[in-house]
Amino acid sequence: MKTFNLLVRLIPAIIMLQTLFFKFSGAAESVYIFSSIGIEPWGRIGTGILELVASALLLLNRKAIWGAILGVGLMFGAVVTHLFLLGIEIMGDGGQLFFMALATMVCCAWIVYQRRGEISMVLQTVI
Repeated sequence: MKTFNLLVRLIPAIIMLQTLFFKFSGAAESVYIFSSIGIEPWGRIGTGILELVASALLLLNRKAIWGAILGVGLMFGAVVTHLFLLGIEIMGDGGQLFFMALATMVCCAWIVYQRRGEISMVLQTVI
């Protein structure tokens, strides 16, 4: 189970980290996506920064819940944007970006579900 939990944290972290190169370098696909939804370049760069933060938190076991929450939010936005604005396939990618966002969202949602008790503990100390 420990290996599975590590894998479920690594998959979304690796996916988000590998897309950072494309976001930060201004790759054609990234520019196209964020231009299509009217938030280029700030949306692309801002999303990249948030994905970097989420990935770092996912890699830190004690902070993984917060990375997962951020990851769910980011990937929910990506999936919804694909479904309602962009389409599943982007520039002939066969839906690869959509399915990576979906896989990332599912992994992050699993982490949030598994660690939901950590959220309530933090909220109890704050309230």
